[in-house]
Amino acid sequence: MELRRNPTRAVQIGSISIGSGNPIAVQSMTATHTQNIDATVAQIEDLFASGADVIRVAVDSTKDAEALREIRQQTKANLVVDLQENYRLAEVVAPFVDKIRYNPGHLYHHEREKPWQEKVKYLARIALEHDCAIRVGVNCGSVDPAKKEQFDPADSITPMLESAWEHCDLLDSLGFFRYCVSLKDSDPQKVIEGNKRFAEKRPEIPLHLGVTEAGMPPDGIVKTRIAFEQLISQGIGDTIRVSLTVPNSRKSEEIVAGKKILTDIASGRVRSFVDYGLKTLNIISCPSCSRVENEAFIELAQQVKEMTAYAENHAVTIAVMGCRVNGPGETDDADLGLWCGPNFVNLKKGPRELGAFPYDAILPRLKHELDLVIAEKSNVGK
Repeated sequence: MELRRNPTRAVQIGSISIGSGNPIAVQSMTATHTQNIDATVAQIEDLFASGADVIRVAVDSTKDAEALREIRQQTKANLVVDLQENYRLAEVVAPFVDKIRYNPGHLYHHEREKPWQEKVKYLARIALEHDCAIRVGVNCGSVDPAKKEQFDPADSITPMLESAWEHCDLLDSLGFFRYCVSLKDSDPQKVIEGNKRFAEKRPEIPLHLGVTEAGMPPDGIVKTRIAFEQLISQGIGDTIRVSLTVPNSRKSEEIVAGKKILTDIASGRVRSFVDYGLKTLNIISCPSCSRVENEAFIELAQQVKEMTAYAENHAVTIAVMGCRVNGPGETDDADLGLWCGPNFVNLKKGPRELGAFPYDAILPRLKHELDLVIAEKSNVGK
């Protein structure tokens, strides 16, 4: 299906642009020591070959910045620099990158007597002079202490949002619009809530999506996938990063995972219930994995799609899930849900269970229930 997209403005990052309907860009970050130029270039090239649209490199010192100069000469990849805590390094590294990422919560570490507004003005000027985009990267673990003090300690999302909105307002007032925002947390639900709230207020600003400390695959991929499914299906997100704990030699798995998640979301293969906002038939099915208890689930998902083709103009959602982990809960919000066990398919209508049926008997019963749902929806409002 064609995914809806928020009407965000375009932001150029080197050879690509995000936002404004451009393809969702997939990013990663080097895990090598930046001063190890050969290793860093090798990892950048590996990520680039795997389809990375943007690659981030960390710079903590002037020696890192000097290494970045040489790294830039050896790669054509779109590079973004992570300034970490020393915002003053921006003028040193900006000539060699396509985007500057700064964390509002880190600006207070240097020159504490100087207002953060002056520091952002400096960053915007450097970015403009060197043809760089900016990412305002807000992170749950490093929100500006002065901002956190204004809110309930139990509320970790609002301080992030207020910080992001504040920085966006300042950049806009400076006439600098070539920026995107990220709001990251290790909890997928907080990532979902934070980005939805941000997009409601500032739908025109491109968003970089990610879950921090997602962990090792496959769990790290699943956590990230859930956040992305809920946001991208709602039109939120213009570039993504899948953060995985893997050896350096496997770093490209982040790109592979990100691209697969995007493809699956567009194809309706999801692990959580997704409302695509369609006015037509919506069939979602989880991507097959090691938890699938009967490979007949894969064939069944295709049979459901074929059998229900007659209802394509009706706004009905059918969820087909392949195991008892995703199935019971993730089908609750669908009009009709099937979650597949070893020998039987459990059929649900919303949260209500309708019974368990053999694989070879489920399709006729599903059609019966689908016809009832269509009739019920047709009678609503009459």
